[in-house]
Amino acid sequence: MSVFFSRQCEYALRAVLYLALKPAGEMTSIKDLASNLNIPRHFIGKILQDLTYKGLLTSQKGPTGGFALALPAKDITFFHIVEAIDGVAFANECLMGFPECSEKNPCAVHNHWAGLRDNIYSMLVGKNIGEMAKEMKKPEYQTVAS
Repeated sequence: MSVFFSRQCEYALRAVLYLALKPAGEMTSIKDLASNLNIPRHFIGKILQDLTYKGLLTSQKGPTGGFALALPAKDITFFHIVEAIDGVAFANECLMGFPECSEKNPCAVHNHWAGLRDNIYSMLVGKNIGEMAKEMKKPEYQTVAS
């Protein structure tokens, strides 16, 4: 599990990267995603439903159904996925949870966290998922691209 995002968000990021390597509109079954990405089937199903509800994925029922990106891969960033699953409170809130933390009234880690938070935000919006998926070196993503 990552130190920053929930397990749900981690799985969502992995699944969307996988879908980004598929031809536009091609449906991928939950079974395929679960087995290729080693994610529990019931868990990935709920995550994909949430991403569909948020407009990032499209779904189709039936034997040829599954999930696909609802938008071009170039229009989706990690930030969109994180926002849909975990929210983006990290971008605005104090790391220590102080509601009154600010430049004028900082907590002990305020200045350090501000820089880290800005770097994390830049990473999340810096590249689209199409670019990121193509950079993946993990074997389960290589077989999709070929």
